[in-house]
Amino acid sequence: MLPAAEPLWRCLAQHQGIALSDGRRSLSYAQLAEQVSKRAGLLQRHKVQRAALALDNSLDWVIWDLALLQAGLVCVPLPGFFSASQQAHVLQDAGVDCLLGNEGALSQTHGFQPHGDGLLLRTPAQRPRLPAGTAKITYTSGTTGQPKGVCLSAQTQLAVADSLHQASRSCQVQRHLCVLPLATLLENIAGIYAPLLAGACIELRPVAQIGLQGASGFDLPRFIETLHAVRPHSLILLPQLLLALVSAAEQGLTHAAELRFIAVGGGRVAPQVLRRAEQLGLPVFEGYGLSECASVVCLNSPGARRPGSVGRPLAHVELRIAEDGEVLVRGAQMLGYLGEPEHHGEWLGTGDLGQLHEGFLTLYGRKKHQFITAYGRNVNPEWVEAELIQQPSIAQAWLYGEALPGNLAVLVPRQPGCSDTALAEAVARVNADLPDYARVHHWIRASQPFHVDNGLATANGRLRRSALLKHYQSAIQALSH
Repeated sequence: MLPAAEPLWRCLAQHQGIALSDGRRSLSYAQLAEQVSKRAGLLQRHKVQRAALALDNSLDWVIWDLALLQAGLVCVPLPGFFSASQQAHVLQDAGVDCLLGNEGALSQTHGFQPHGDGLLLRTPAQRPRLPAGTAKITYTSGTTGQPKGVCLSAQTQLAVADSLHQASRSCQVQRHLCVLPLATLLENIAGIYAPLLAGACIELRPVAQIGLQGASGFDLPRFIETLHAVRPHSLILLPQLLLALVSAAEQGLTHAAELRFIAVGGGRVAPQVLRRAEQLGLPVFEGYGLSECASVVCLNSPGARRPGSVGRPLAHVELRIAEDGEVLVRGAQMLGYLGEPEHHGEWLGTGDLGQLHEGFLTLYGRKKHQFITAYGRNVNPEWVEAELIQQPSIAQAWLYGEALPGNLAVLVPRQPGCSDTALAEAVARVNADLPDYARVHHWIRASQPFHVDNGLATANGRLRRSALLKHYQSAIQALSH
């Protein structure tokens, strides 16, 4: 048993009441602890070393994850939103010898054989060396190439969870609904470990029942139906899901009476969405994090909130800003990327640009995404893109202006029948609140939505900027002449 995980096991032993529920079945804290110990022993008897979790959101996902932690084995969450080739890459890259779940094509294709007790086992072709202390390998989908494995210790993961528990303690969250896939590190840490430390009940439903459809689809009526059925106290949402919730609340389709803490992260949130949420009484708290720091680094909280910022650093970390504006983090870092040299630096460069104001961090975009216009002005495109997709008529937007006299936006309408006039009016509204150098000076209608199938977006919806640049090269060249 890993010493770093002992505080979690003590909590499981001390808490009473329901720990996990899926609407049909539930486990008390005592029953959860019993199930975790039983499965940890099972994994050890089969001499498992590295297990891939290929399950939908469920009680089993949580039990297996905790069992691997208790047994001191390596957990490799396998996202269902990854493509078949990405999943194959993860299984090979991590040297997985046990597959939990998915008895279909994935197990058969990659040589896993059933050995009873719900385990699918194999002898991997290779077992890459891991940094000492690796308890979890979480794969980032990235924007180019295959996913990269981030190696994390149990100590780092649970330090984040404890800080989140402390930051939200005043909200007295007793029931958390997992909205994001548990293979997403943010939901794994903040939606499982933190609520368990708090003694809360974690509500688990299949992602399709929640309303998530693939990498970027979302069924709002299903989501609202689940909210009404579960009546959670807390949620973790991505910006686009928050926008959907705010829009539904404005139409009277849902209410916020039970909600006490809505954390939002994973991308820039348009200030207008936050203002709309506040007017509705939705308790939204924006945060910021990255896989390399075991998810959350900063978070607004009831006692320390500044709209427009991503909050103050959590208790276990320190921040500083480099001379070039990059955000640096100390106190919670990955052990390294799988297959690359271990990380030993005191400070970790995040690749994000930001400023600190009275301890609150404000972000301005990714360092590598920043472009310089023909007039020498630096522009972070995520800022403008977030404002564009806030408009009701625009579903997706990509902005480019490197060495151009005017910035070009490629727009995906929310509805196929949306007119050019409606798009032009939406752009004009956004431009009215932007400085001239950041405005959309030219725009075109996208030839197709940006998604993983055409290579223009990642599996979790992030833009593949190099692919978009290549795809729309002719339009860009026309502006440079």
